[in-house]
Amino acid sequence: NAAQLRAVYETEEDARTVIDTARGLEGLRRQDSIHAAAVVISPEPLTNLVPLQQKGEGAEIVTQYEMHGVEDLGLLKMDFLGLRNLATIDRALELIEQSTGEKIDIDSIPLDDPETFEMIRAGDTIGVFQLEGSAMRSLIRALQPETFDHIIAVNALFRPGPMGMNMHYEYADRKNGRKPVEYPHPAIEPFLRSTYGIIVYQEQVMQVAQAVAGYSMTEADMLRKAMGKKVKSMMAQERDKFVAGCVAAGNPEKLGKELWDAIEPFAGYGFNKSHSAAYGYVAYQTAWLKAHYPAEYLAALLTSTKKDKDRTALYLSECRSQGIEVLVPDVNRSELDFVVRDGRIVFGMSAIRNVGEGVVERILAARREAGPFKDFQDFVDRVDLSALNKRTIESLIKAGAFDSFNVTRRGLMLSFEQILDATLTRRRNEEMGQFSLFGGESGPGDMEPVSIPSVEWDKRVRLSFEKEMLGLFISDHPLLGVEHLLGRFVTCTIPELWEMDDTTSVTVGGLVGSINRRFTRKGEPMVFFELEDLEGSVEVVAFPKAVMAAGPMIREDAVLVVSGHLDHRGDDIKVIAREVIEPELRSDQSVRLKVPAVQLSPDLVSRLQEILANHPGPAPVYIEMTSDGGSKVWKLSDEYRVEPRSALYAELRELLGSRAVT
Repeated sequence: NAAQLRAVYETEEDARTVIDTARGLEGLRRQDSIHAAAVVISPEPLTNLVPLQQKGEGAEIVTQYEMHGVEDLGLLKMDFLGLRNLATIDRALELIEQSTGEKIDIDSIPLDDPETFEMIRAGDTIGVFQLEGSAMRSLIRALQPETFDHIIAVNALFRPGPMGMNMHYEYADRKNGRKPVEYPHPAIEPFLRSTYGIIVYQEQVMQVAQAVAGYSMTEADMLRKAMGKKVKSMMAQERDKFVAGCVAAGNPEKLGKELWDAIEPFAGYGFNKSHSAAYGYVAYQTAWLKAHYPAEYLAALLTSTKKDKDRTALYLSECRSQGIEVLVPDVNRSELDFVVRDGRIVFGMSAIRNVGEGVVERILAARREAGPFKDFQDFVDRVDLSALNKRTIESLIKAGAFDSFNVTRRGLMLSFEQILDATLTRRRNEEMGQFSLFGGESGPGDMEPVSIPSVEWDKRVRLSFEKEMLGLFISDHPLLGVEHLLGRFVTCTIPELWEMDDTTSVTVGGLVGSINRRFTRKGEPMVFFELEDLEGSVEVVAFPKAVMAAGPMIREDAVLVVSGHLDHRGDDIKVIAREVIEPELRSDQSVRLKVPAVQLSPDLVSRLQEILANHPGPAPVYIEMTSDGGSKVWKLSDEYRVEPRSALYAELRELLGSRAVT
């Protein structure tokens, strides 16, 4: 305890030395590190201005002063961020040139392209940088962006601070006339007119300070930093300075105080406009590519996320919704990564388990040398067999890479070893200089061709092998055709779980994958299993109570609906199951909404009409309006018939709540 420590300190010299030394070290930085993206820009050699060091042999040269000290010297520090999306854009441009012959200058595309904005306004932004999350898509549909400025603003507003004050939807409502545009004070209207009276950017605060309080650019930047840090002592000093500046500029003191009180609550949430514009520009470029060259852009996107199974699943689902066919790997059409052939995306061979890049390069080299392979025998004749062990060929077969030879996967699996052995035997004979009995050299014509049986695995087994080799279902999916029915039971898709807070209650549905059954210390059963929908997968943990209630329902390939709560562990998310059910996936081809009458505001009705109009189809829509006096069901007119798909249910749940859609 403290008394004992004090006694030791006072009586033992060694202890006193250790403690005094420790107190001197307390609060100091343990080590220096290097900023991941910052570059210092100087008008003259840095050695004249700041001490430098080299962090190890051959390493980068870095400043010995930390970033604030560098800025205090008047040097410019800029962060150059490396984005995966920039590589995706480059790859998309390469694929476009391969497919169409067009060389596109992505920095010269128009920033007012109608097709791009039409796609964005529809919320069709999965795969678009910064704009693809479900909550962001809902905001975009409410905002209905029409200009590049709106893209910049939505990037700045979609952050915890502005969202916590509902500024993002306030901006959307003001922009579309659902709410009046109001200004905190008439004097700052010129600076906030472009953002409908809302302080969105830090630069707006700086403009106000310069125009009204006579701040210099440097002083305005210091004000921006103070507001961003929200330190009370700094804010009090800046308030006094701001009011004094207003008076010095010939304005009444009262005006200075009123302006400060008007901007202070919002200014702390303002975002750097130049940052938002840069990100918005990349977002717009990716949106333009998706709008005009969807197959090439999505192929590039799939290549960039090929090691992330969940992102790949999401973008494969997007390909399906866009009507773009994605083909399994093919030894005659595939490259190392995803490519586009005749408007269809072909999986890269490097995605196949047990097939390394070296093997793929040898296959491609043989194809470049003598053209496409005619059949499986031609393939093993031309590709260096030292690179093709039996496990590699098995993997290629299971992935469907030989389907274009018009042979069945199971038939080839049963016969490929015989073909391989016969080919190796023939090659050994040729190397030994053996001749046939009739005097000529032996060759392929002397071999009795091996017959490949026409038997095939059933669909379930074939898809199971496909998923084993590629990590995903590609040629088909067990949920295709019933995903909209499953959507009635769930509150969100699986990728949307990553946007939710820890302990959030959720209901998700999908196909059961791998299962790990265990027992608690009490000997009670618990189950860990993978649940997969068309867009991603998540691990579900079912404790004894949920397992015993579910009984035999938890089995591989079952379609289940799980209700429970989220458990965040770092970047990992699990669903802790409260209830597991096997839903009845029947279609009555109608959509039913349950809404309290008090919620039916003109704004809500307008947004509901917009959502229904965006999903036209054959199914009627019924609304049950509830009140204290009971409920009444209304059938909407035929102009609001819809296609009951998962995207529709997701938008309706976002607007009305998870329990309003049945």
